Amino acid sequence: MSDAPTRAQPQALMLAAMPGLFVLLWSTGFIGARLGLPYAEPLTFLALRFALVVVLFALAMAAWRVPWPGLRAGRHEAVTGVLLHSGYLGAVFAAIDHGLPAALAALIVGLQPLLTGAVSGPLLGEQVSPRQWLGLALGLAGVAIVLSEKLAAGGEQMFTGFGPEAVGLALVGLVAITAGTLYQKRHGGGLDWRPAALAQYGAALLVTGGLALAFETNRITWHPDFVIALAWLVVVLSIGAVGLLMLLIRRGAAARVASLFYLVPPCTAVVAWLLFDERFGLVALAGMAVTVAGVALVVARPAARTPAAAPEE
Repeated sequence: MSDAPTRAQPQALMLAAMPGLFVLLWSTGFIGARLGLPYAEPLTFLALRFALVVVLFALAMAAWRVPWPGLRAGRHEAVTGVLLHSGYLGAVFAAIDHGLPAALAALIVGLQPLLTGAVSGPLLGEQVSPRQWLGLALGLAGVAIVLSEKLAAGGEQMFTGFGPEAVGLALVGLVAITAGTLYQKRHGGGLDWRPAALAQYGAALLVTGGLALAFETNRITWHPDFVIALAWLVVVLSIGAVGLLMLLIRRGAAARVASLFYLVPPCTAVVAWLLFDERFGLVALAGMAVTVAGVALVVARPAARTPAAAPEE
């Protein structure tokens, strides 16, 4: 009797668990920012992270003898990297540095599938269904509900613990990740993921490092929390999560990742509550549920229709 089914069963379980693991790892990116930002300014923090990632990817490519990206393909990946890493991550880190709770930051930028669905029609010629428009409306309404609970009393400050600039920075991050996703969809995909990642992080390092040198003091307090956050973001997020995503795509599980992305905000909320005591009231939790439902409507694939049976003759 063959033991092939016995070996195949653990592999199938691992593949089934990978999308959830990816979403969990992705959620901790907001937690890493929250943990490390008290000890470094946001752009300085990111520039150091990108520099370490570039070094690790360069060493790995040399060890694996992976060809370096060509100028044409590398140029497109560089634009994607500036949008996704400098724009998206830079804005999110700055928003959290301005007091925005990690879970709320995850919720706002988690609207990316909704915004992508709304603009992909006119930009890419893709049809946006009524279900997706309903999801967009629900997502925006949910974020508005969460923000409404954070309104400060007395009128001196708009929100409790943070100002409108923090929300504005998160919205900039939302636009940046949407633009990067659309650009990558139109121009990317022609490179092996390793040189593509190197080109993306290299371009992001140039832009983010330049901005950090121009506008920040570049002081770093080497507290153990900062070292842990930096190591986690470099190894687990920038390398581990990206590599896991590429593995899922090669194994045909990318659709499951997309369907689970709307779990990132509530997952971030739970971890932020456990680590930092970030709390949301019932109204905000209801708003988060509304947003999750809206994103689920956008990313869920319609069920395939069963072909009608041929009439008997």
